[in-house]
Amino acid sequence: MLQDMHTMTVRHITSLSQVSQATDDGGGRTLMKGRQTKATIVEAALGLASQIGLEGLSIGALAEVTGMSKSGVFAHFGSREELQISVIREYHDRFESEVFYPALSCARGLPRLQSLFDNWMQRTTTEIDSGCIYISGAVEFDDRPGSVRDALASSVNTWQNALQRSVAQAQEEKHLTPKADPLQMAFEIHGLILALHYEARFLRNPGAAQRARKGFSEIVARNQA
Repeated sequence: MLQDMHTMTVRHITSLSQVSQATDDGGGRTLMKGRQTKATIVEAALGLASQIGLEGLSIGALAEVTGMSKSGVFAHFGSREELQISVIREYHDRFESEVFYPALSCARGLPRLQSLFDNWMQRTTTEIDSGCIYISGAVEFDDRPGSVRDALASSVNTWQNALQRSVAQAQEEKHLTPKADPLQMAFEIHGLILALHYEARFLRNPGAAQRARKGFSEIVARNQA
């Protein structure tokens, strides 16, 4: 796996270098190259973390994958913790761009809540083989206080709060009953995604995605006005 990641990443670094040489007049070349190289390292680290977890990341592993020296990788992050936090931030940015932001184009209320769930399901089904950093990271760092756990928990809480706000907006639009509990609904919806990962990724049970969608429909139906 590391060899495959190495080949892919070296090609990406070469491509970025060629772009930089073609478009930069030299004034900001060093800064641009540094940013591009760091982005490439984070990309490779995200791929590794999806397969082996955040805890499996190391400066040495990233040096091997990217074809850089350990000191070269270290210079961009300074520590293994900063590398892990950078991966969490990148994962969160991608999660928002694929799940949260597209749903904002939908009408407030149930249409937006439905879109959030559909987008989340779409991302989840693509992560059945690669793994979810939110889920694997929670297992790795649930009882390990520190900056990595804080960054991971902050990202998950941000998403959970957005989900709860979407439920509350559905109540404001009178799509859901005032008696509905946004925290409870978000809890149950999150539980469907966790169950989907367990059923599909670990147990390899067919039909897990359909059951998750059915579960969401039943949660909504119970709370509709």
